[in-house]
Amino acid sequence: MLVLSRKKNEKLIILKNIEITVLDVKAGVVKLGIKAPKTISVQRQEIIDEIEKANLKSAMMSDKDLSDIKKAIS
Repeated sequence: MLVLSRKKNEKLIILKNIEITVLDVKAGVVKLGIKAPKTISVQRQEIIDEIEKANLKSAMMSDKDLSDIKKAIS
C-alpha cells in the first residue's frame, strides 16, 4: 500500500486518466473529488460490501423462498 500525505487542492494521478483531488479536510474527514473515464467504476467500499452481502444472501435462498417472492410480486 502506498501511503501519501496530501493537502487541500493537491492531486493524485493514476494511470494518466484518473485524477483524485483533496477538496476539503475538516474534523478528521477528507472530502475527495475523483475524475475518471466513464468506463471505470468508482465505488465506496461499504457499498461493495452491501452488494456482496445481498448477493450471498440471494445465493443461499431456497426454492421455496424464491417461490414466495415471485408470489408476492405477482
